Amino acid sequence: MRYTVLRLFVFFAVLLILWLLGMRGILLLGVSAIASAIVSVFLLVGPREEFAAKIEGKVAQRRAKAEENRTFEDDED
Repeated sequence: MRYTVLRLFVFFAVLLILWLLGMRGILLLGVSAIASAIVSVFLLVGPREEFAAKIEGKVAQRRAKAEENRTFEDDED
């Protein structure tokens, strides 16, 4: 959730800067989307890695639980 909020913040910050520089219309939205994506790649490295580690931990937990259940079922037979 935190990473998504930060991405939105970057988008709206770029949007505001471009609007203040005089850009308007659909071009403003397109350039803001592209520029904020590029900025986010460099600016949000830490939060993105933290988010990925959190997801990886949950996946590992579920795999371990599934393996434990499979082993338990094999032992019952």
